[in-house]
Amino acid sequence: MKKEVLDKGFIEVVDSLGSDLTVVNSARVSFGKRKEKFDKSDARLVRYLAKYKHYSPFRHLQVQFHLKAPEFVMRQWYKHVVGIETTSNSSAKDHAWNEISGRYVPVVDYYNPSVWRKQSDDNKQASEGVLDDLQQKRMDDAYNDFMRKVRMTYDKMVNAGMAKEQARIILPLNQYTEVYWTASFQAIMNFIELRNEKTSQWEIQEYAKVLLDLMFDVYPETTKLWSEAHNW
Repeated sequence: MKKEVLDKGFIEVVDSLGSDLTVVNSARVSFGKRKEKFDKSDARLVRYLAKYKHYSPFRHLQVQFHLKAPEFVMRQWYKHVVGIETTSNSSAKDHAWNEISGRYVPVVDYYNPSVWRKQSDDNKQASEGVLDDLQQKRMDDAYNDFMRKVRMTYDKMVNAGMAKEQARIILPLNQYTEVYWTASFQAIMNFIELRNEKTSQWEIQEYAKVLLDLMFDVYPETTKLWSEAHNW
């Protein structure tokens, strides 16, 4: 399963562990029980676990994603990986993160926004509305001129034999990067809750929306019940 995001990005489900029944059986093992088919009583149980924050059964579900996103999006995304590291008391983490290296692979793709947004008047970290048509044209011209110079200079450096690890220092944060990210259902849904929110940057909201769509594909019942329990 693979869905496109922004102009050149994507999220792809590479692998997954468990099913909707995994959460149920992980919770019911306390009573020595195991189900073979998901039914209404299981739905009530999953909704209860999610609502009252009994999260450990959800961590038995794991998904591996292949992500392609602008560097500035990945920097925000990685905060959630660090958050899991610093809040977990266990050495057995429920996530993994590996990223393509600009030391080995030349950078070829850059994010091109379709519209230029205005700075919010009452939120220093947010945007609100868009620039007028004249400013849109001016920003397009300035952006395209800048990116032409960036590409030309980077290519010149690499073609001259400069080490890619050094040539990359001139690249802006709109460069696309790729990551393999494996995380538990709980960690993924926490990311979606925090980033599919109106005060988050628009670009990462787009990734959070697509991520939620994919979670409905992989774990339809569990994702639906979690969403209902959290009033999404």
